[in-house]
Amino acid sequence: MSDSCIAEKVFENVDFSKKKPDAGEYDKCTFVHCDFSGADVSNVKFSECEFKSCNLSNTRTSKTVFRGVKFKECKLLGMHFDQCHGFLLSMEFENCNGDFCTFGKLNLRKTKFMGSKFHEADFSEADLTGSLFDHCDLDRATFNNTVLEKVDFRTSYNFSVDPERNRLKKAKFSLAGIPGLLQKYDIEID
Repeated sequence: MSDSCIAEKVFENVDFSKKKPDAGEYDKCTFVHCDFSGADVSNVKFSECEFKSCNLSNTRTSKTVFRGVKFKECKLLGMHFDQCHGFLLSMEFENCNGDFCTFGKLNLRKTKFMGSKFHEADFSEADLTGSLFDHCDLDRATFNNTVLEKVDFRTSYNFSVDPERNRLKKAKFSLAGIPGLLQKYDIEID
């Protein structure tokens, strides 16, 4: 395995589940229809890369760097983003399936989550200040001691956020989202 920098390369239909990507840094690379399922990308650096229609389910990410990375139409089941290198971590999610992902304790300020599904994802103790959840399905996602200040949830649904256990100052919710804030009280809203 070389520890090199691979820049501005397009990887299409590559099966990384059988062969680990070369160690080092991938800068401004694009991955299209690649299979990373169960792959080990630990210690690999991805800077300003884009993953399109890739399967990254259960990918091992110990100390992986995702800086300025975009995931579009990707399957991200069970990824432990909380094991990534947290310094300069910045990602964007568009039309992805992120069920069972873990984002605990991460600084995810101003992250865009768009048109994605995050069933049973764990955002506990993460800082999501100023983030956008646009048309996201957050069924059974966990928000516990999470900083949700200035987060926009207005178009998202199926979420349950306890205002007593999370910081919500200036967070935005639609009227349709109010039941998700009151769920713990087991009250009926008509």
